[in-house]
Amino acid sequence: MRAAFLLALLPTLATAQEFTTQRYTCDRGVEVPATYVNRADQSLAIIHVEGSQITLVNEPAASGARYGWPSDGSSYVWWTKGDEATLYWKSPEGEAQLLSCMAVE
Repeated sequence: MRAAFLLALLPTLATAQEFTTQRYTCDRGVEVPATYVNRADQSLAIIHVEGSQITLVNEPAASGARYGWPSDGSSYVWWTKGDEATLYWKSPEGEAQLLSCMAVE
């Protein structure tokens, strides 16, 4: 009976989301908490910056993980690699680095 129950549960487990939370300390003593949601069809980063909660979607990156908002307008970009993270402001004119951060254990 236990095996039948586990087999019935497999489709639910396959679509389950994985959540990871990490806190970063950045330039000028700024702290940025981040929650990462990893699903089979899409990954998200939810960061708290400048008093707002920002949800960003995974974008192609040559190295590390890059999250942004899929639009042609201005938006934040959160790029992580290992314990490091960088926050950028993206506009039609280009990207400007706002913060350089390190993960806190």
